Amino acid sequence: MITEQKVPSPGESISEVVIARWLKKDGDYVEKDDELCEIDSDKATLTVNAEDAGTFKALANEGDTVAVGSVICTVDTDGVKPTGSAAAAPVKEAAKPEVKKVEKAAEPVVVSATQSYASGTPSPSAKKLMDENSVPASAIKGSGKDGRITKNDVNSLLANGFTHTPATPAFGSTRDVERNKMTPLRKKLAQRLVSVKNETAMLTTFNEVDMSAIMDLRSKYKDKFKEKFGVNVGFMSFFTKAVTEALQHFPAVNAMIDGDEIVYHKYCDIGIAVSAPKGLVVPVVRNAQAMSLAEIEGAIKGLALKARDNKITLEDMSGGTFTITNGGVFGSMMSTPIINPPQSAILGMHNVVERPMAVNGQVVIRPIMYVALSYDHRIIDGRESVGFLVKVKEMLENPSKMLFGGKEPGEVLLGL
Repeated sequence: MITEQKVPSPGESISEVVIARWLKKDGDYVEKDDELCEIDSDKATLTVNAEDAGTFKALANEGDTVAVGSVICTVDTDGVKPTGSAAAAPVKEAAKPEVKKVEKAAEPVVVSATQSYASGTPSPSAKKLMDENSVPASAIKGSGKDGRITKNDVNSLLANGFTHTPATPAFGSTRDVERNKMTPLRKKLAQRLVSVKNETAMLTTFNEVDMSAIMDLRSKYKDKFKEKFGVNVGFMSFFTKAVTEALQHFPAVNAMIDGDEIVYHKYCDIGIAVSAPKGLVVPVVRNAQAMSLAEIEGAIKGLALKARDNKITLEDMSGGTFTITNGGVFGSMMSTPIINPPQSAILGMHNVVERPMAVNGQVVIRPIMYVALSYDHRIIDGRESVGFLVKVKEMLENPSKMLFGGKEPGEVLLGL
């Protein structure tokens, strides 16, 4: 029986998707729940799973735009599942010597099929040299143990005048142009960014943070932290914790506009901007105000891995109340981040650079990070935006304040 696989709905208001890539080929036997293909919507990349076991056949091509609910492939449940005998075939063939021709630099060489598994495998130093000079393994006959390629083998080949013709012309050698269709995610991202610029009164305020205290904490406890919790302690968890405390002091920064009303959130769902292979995505760490640094690090690591593997879902990205973006990982010194609608503010982190500072009348060198807060001036006044950023700065420079709601331990003790 032929069963039809239809495009599932990725979410409300999405009417069409793009077939990003097929994970199975025509004629493949698939099991129930096997991943058949990846589809791109304007919000996320999702997978289509097999509803039945059988022989697979695709009805659309990669790159095609298809409507939600349309049939994109079939599964023939009468298809015969392959037996496991194919696995034994290579062993049988290996018993019979055969001759293969392998390309060398100038002439073919004869290699026995019974050769060692290490034949043609470069040593680490040889691999590095081959990568630097674009030398394929097929161009070298290894002289090491069991036919392994050594560094001397590579040097000998290069000394004999080996040249590698690149598969693609070097940049600037032609005046060709290349056109690629925008993905639904990129198109949606472009629309949202333009709408933010047009529909909000966006301003940005800046400050600088002395990262000495944070860096000293990380250096002192990073090994114990990793041993106990299984994750590294990074800057993002400190910033997330500082933001959740500061938002309690300045609730307007954690609010958003809904028609004629301002919605104030009594919780902190912090979006973490992540650069994924197909564009920028903002997965959300929920109830971050109630999480420890280790829990925040674990949540961020899990979301980053899902983003890297294009496994981020709509649920992972919906419902954020505030966003943090870290341009410092790319070397950014300072920037003005764009608000992630319908939120009203976003904090931008940047790279840490040693800079001279005046401390108690003395010039000292400290690791400094510039931070930027972009906010919607319609509901966040200058006093609140500057006060929020100063509060974040204070807690990062004195991390113990994060334990006491942004206050000094003495202030808490005195009830101030």
